[in-house]
Amino acid sequence: MRELSRIADTQLNAIRRELENLKTLGIISQVERGTSKIEEVGSERSKYYKLNKDFYLNEELGNLLVKTQTMEEKSFVEAIKKRAGAIKTLVLTGLFTNEADASTDMLIVGDIKAVPLAKIIRDFEKFLNRQIRYTIMDEKEFNERREIGDKFLYGVFESKHVFAVDEHKLA
Repeated sequence: MRELSRIADTQLNAIRRELENLKTLGIISQVERGTSKIEEVGSERSKYYKLNKDFYLNEELGNLLVKTQTMEEKSFVEAIKKRAGAIKTLVLTGLFTNEADASTDMLIVGDIKAVPLAKIIRDFEKFLNRQIRYTIMDEKEFNERREIGDKFLYGVFESKHVFAVDEHKLA
């Protein structure tokens, strides 16, 4: 509960109340001590919860979370397009496409304003509660690396990816 309170930046009582609501609805259940490896961490007073996979609305709730993240990703990309400079290519991969082996999560090519971009990314990292790995290149570097068949760029374009901006007509 304390960890959730820190992550959500809210009071412990609010977390306790919401966990109780989720238990009452059957969405989560409390893990009993002695039934898993959980007892190896935390103290005797620690409480742990797990998702009830048999909850009848699990699939719908999962779909709702995916849609929410997709909407946030669109807002994130729009903010980058508006405030981060003249972007010629913006490729999303890695955490955006569930490509665990990708070498970056975003490739951004153009005349980029690093400070506004960093702020936009920091804000989105807070929403995701995950770090975003991103790579910035100017057009000259990008074109040179494309010409020599750069291993990094090859890896980005060979992995599952999505173009948010594609003025280089790469798709």
